[in-house]
Amino acid sequence: MSASSIQAPKGKSTTVKSTFNRETTVSIEIKADPAIVWTLLTTASDYPRWNSTVTSIEGNIAHGEKIKLKSILDAKRTFKLTVKEFVPGKRLVWGDGQGNRVYTIESKGYGNLIFTMTEKIGGLMFPMYASMIPPFDETFEKFAADLKRESETITNSK
Repeated sequence: MSASSIQAPKGKSTTVKSTFNRETTVSIEIKADPAIVWTLLTTASDYPRWNSTVTSIEGNIAHGEKIKLKSILDAKRTFKLTVKEFVPGKRLVWGDGQGNRVYTIESKGYGNLIFTMTEKIGGLMFPMYASMIPPFDETFEKFAADLKRESETITNSK
């Protein structure tokens, strides 16, 4: 495959299901400094302003910290999550006993980067409750589009 035939990620999600887990991923190209994207991902109080999929986040997004997240996917539920990895400007992981969400920022130079978000949920009991968990695809695509729009807006206003 030649370099010219490789497409930049367009923000379309994919989901892979198996008996004991489900994994959803979205990637998108963003024309912004990775520091801008990182700041948006790690400033909990700002999420509801720029992100149409999150209604609130309480807590400090930093390694080892606990956060409480409310999403449009299940407005009545508060997800109690722990920040498991925190590599500034590159990788953020939070999760609970059901699974993890991984955010990565890959700088491509010249003000371009690839943002990827993957969530894998599951375990031995997953088959018993899998049908009760809504698909993530649409909200992942909205999250990525919102992050791209806000990051590029900030970049273009400088």
